[in-house]
Order: sequence, then C-alpha cells, then structure tokens
Amino acid sequence: MKKTGIFLATALTASITAGGAALSGWNEGGGEQDEATKILLTFKGKTAEEKKKIRADGVAVYEVCSACHLPEGWGTKDGTFPQLAGQSAAVIIKQLSDIRAKNRDNPTMYPFALPKEIKNAAPEVGGGPYAIAVVAEYISKIPMNPEPGVGEGNDLEHGAKLYKENCVRCHGDNGEGHKEKYFPRIQGQHYKYLLRQFEWIRDGKRRNANPDMIKQINGFSNKDMKAVIDYVSRQKPPKADVAETKDWLNPDFD
Repeated sequence: MKKTGIFLATALTASITAGGAALSGWNEGGGEQDEATKILLTFKGKTAEEKKKIRADGVAVYEVCSACHLPEGWGTKDGTFPQLAGQSAAVIIKQLSDIRAKNRDNPTMYPFALPKEIKNAAPEVGGGPYAIAVVAEYISKIPMNPEPGVGEGNDLEHGAKLYKENCVRCHGDNGEGHKEKYFPRIQGQHYKYLLRQFEWIRDGKRRNANPDMIKQINGFSNKDMKAVIDYVSRQKPPKADVAETKDWLNPDFD
C-alpha cells in the first residue's frame, strides 16, 4: 500500500501568535472541529456493519499518516514524530482541524492534511469532516507503544513535584488528559517530542498553545523542563491500552 506522511502533533490545543501577539480563543470550536465532533458522536449508535465501514474508512485515511507516524502510530523516539496511538479522538479532531485551518503552524503536515490531499489519498472517504472523524476514531483505538522514549531519569523526584504542582489540573494525575476540554493524553508520549513542544510553548514559539499553560510554565528553567518531561514520559497508560510487546505490528498494514 502506498504510504505518505502526516505530522500530527498532540500537545495542548490553543491559538496564540508567536512572540506573544494577540490571542484568539483556543477552544472556541466552530468549522470542521464542530462538524467532525458531531459525526464522531454518531458512531456509538451505528450497527456492527456500519462500524466496520467506519473503521475501514479510518484505515484508508490513516494510510496517509503511517509513513511518518508508522503503521502502529508509535511515532519515533527521537521526537521527530509523536506517538498518535491511543490519543483521545476529540484531541485529534481539534489538532487536525487547527492545522487545516492554519491555526497551528505545521508546514510538514500541510501537503498531506488538507482536504484535497486526503481526498486524493482516500477518494472513497473524501477529504471533509467525515475523514477527520474516522481517522481520529481509528487512531484512538490503536494500541500504544509499551516502550516510549524516556529521559535520563536523574531528576525524577523534582519532576514529580513540578508535575503535581503545575500539570495535574489539566492533564490528570497520571497524564491521562481531559478529552472534554481538549487536554491531550501525555502519558506514554516520547520524551524528546514532549520536550520540544514544552520548550516551544514556554518560549512563545508555538502559536497553537494554551495561554493558561504559557503562564503556568513561564518561569520553568531548562532543568525544570527536563525534569518534569522526563517524569511525564514515564507515566504508564492502562495495560488495556498498550500493545502486548514492543514487536507488535499493525495487522491493518500487513
């Protein structure tokens, strides 16, 4: 099967211009985000046959993503591409909608995530909100990497303290996130990817960043940043959400 790539990042959702320019509502919704979310909510009421079609459509769209994020959705430990597997469907919809609306800077993804490109790759699905909904649903069900990239492990006590004081309210006690508020699941994400995104948010370089988070972490030193991200990278998802072995291969892409 032909595989092209998407770089679908999964850090916090928001909308702030680089360098601290005027904010726009980061969670206002509207447009494709609302349309795809409404479609997603209908999936639970579908018949078994309809759900089979939804899953097949999700696989077809995800093929566009698999060259970068891998068929398993595990991304790369060097942080170039994040793990998508197991991420909340709501968060994926939000992030993909932001990228398509150019509210999030991600030139790597633009050639692949825009409606025309997805429609060309999966003409049976089309490139609109339905495509966003089915691929988000599919990604959210992929088993996660049991061995994500982690940091050096030499300052975890400090990292745990920082996490409890600054991160629990949005990301939960164990990095599980809060899908209703579009806070992503960060447990099991690669250390180097999280570190890069955290630094961009802290330094005002990520336009799609939660303004509350920017304020919260503004005073973090590099030492603080590395410690808390190392701690986060070691948070474990539930066993039911994780692949049984590091050698698991996605059977949908044999």
